[in-house]
Amino acid sequence: MKIVVLGGSPKGDNSVTLQYVAFIRKKFPQHEFEVFNIAQRIRQIETNQEVFDGILTAVKSADAVLWAFPLYVLLVHGNYKRFIELIGERAAEAAFRDKYTAVLTTSIHFYDHTAHNYLHGICDDLNMKFLGAYSAGMHDLFNEKEQEKWAQFAKNLFDAIARSAPTHKVFPPLTTQPLEFFPEAVASPIGAERKKVVIVTDARKQDVNLTRMTERFVAALDGDAEVFNLHDVDIKGGCLGCIHCGYDNDCIYADKDGFVDFYKAKIKTADVLVFAGTVQDRYLSSLWKTYFDRAFFNTHIPSLSGKQIVWLISGPLAQLPNLQQIFEAYTEFQRANLAGIVTDENPDSSQINSQIQEAARQSIDCAKARYIKPQTFLGVGATKLFRDEIWGPLRFPFVADHQYYSENGFYDFPQQDYVSRTQNFMLGLIVKIPAIRQKVYGATMVNSMIEPYKKLLAKM
Repeated sequence: MKIVVLGGSPKGDNSVTLQYVAFIRKKFPQHEFEVFNIAQRIRQIETNQEVFDGILTAVKSADAVLWAFPLYVLLVHGNYKRFIELIGERAAEAAFRDKYTAVLTTSIHFYDHTAHNYLHGICDDLNMKFLGAYSAGMHDLFNEKEQEKWAQFAKNLFDAIARSAPTHKVFPPLTTQPLEFFPEAVASPIGAERKKVVIVTDARKQDVNLTRMTERFVAALDGDAEVFNLHDVDIKGGCLGCIHCGYDNDCIYADKDGFVDFYKAKIKTADVLVFAGTVQDRYLSSLWKTYFDRAFFNTHIPSLSGKQIVWLISGPLAQLPNLQQIFEAYTEFQRANLAGIVTDENPDSSQINSQIQEAARQSIDCAKARYIKPQTFLGVGATKLFRDEIWGPLRFPFVADHQYYSENGFYDFPQQDYVSRTQNFMLGLIVKIPAIRQKVYGATMVNSMIEPYKKLLAKM
């Protein structure tokens, strides 16, 4: 059986992900594996048609395709995203049609599900036969039980292919209805009151709606908003995954392009950030993905803490709940405030105008009040995961994270809550007495839960 592995790490053969592939190779020597380091070689794949065609030829002759990649900011690496775009741009979908496929990711399980959902959707769009996704922890291969799990997943995969197992699509194809947005004049612009508004877009000439939405947001404000197009930002390449930034947030590209200076001077100094992009496949553009990847020079430190974020999206966002969750999650784990998401899906331009106006008002009002809404699980879960990883296995090489977390109270482990620990110990002893236990777990429990709230409200 021939398996084509599409590697999604910029480190190529030196990636952790491909070590998991190497493990399976040794476990199942009867199968042939052909590996293509897509993310590492994207410039060559993009500029040399023969290289791209060679990958397609291998895919056509394969029994299955394994998408193997490390997580990069809730998704795949920007270079891997670019390869997926090339498949559509060059009408190469037929090479993937009816091929069995699966996904392997390596990560600390930080939003691995959004990456899996994205690739599953892409595979469904390519009419592939999806057989599942495997989320490996970065160090799972050193654990014998985890080795057994990974080997069993691979065995199930090979067995399913051998018996031509049926599959079904989970993600329906996206339907787009061309709608033109017409901005309206603004009667009463909103006073920004010295709040710095920065709009970042990747609009191309053909992205008429996105350009108009951006211009409408600027017009909503009584004061200038700075607009930056990512096509004009000096970005020499994608994140290398080198962790050069781990010690002191110093990016290896610092002297090679202008991205870090742009981020520090414009993004980190803004009060309101507007991210404007067009849906491409089931995400934004690979250029936007490269932006988010390169921003990782801040490592796991929330570099947008306290800011207001608005997303202006052109395309079928309502059909992409996974992408909506990515926007929400990114805002929350950055400890920023989601002031609005506006799309051009409404056929009534006046409604879109009103939504843009309201998003602008919300962003300025919340900036003035320094309002950040409480985190949901999307932010709380992310924060706790980072806290535990930086305290433990990732303290080195992420020295800058550990210092920041130590200085800013991120290490809020429940083990340090000695009041609760003492109370729990004492109450745990008391309720061992049957008569007391029966009383406590009756009406007493409910009343005791709300009693502190009644006292608080009584003082108002």
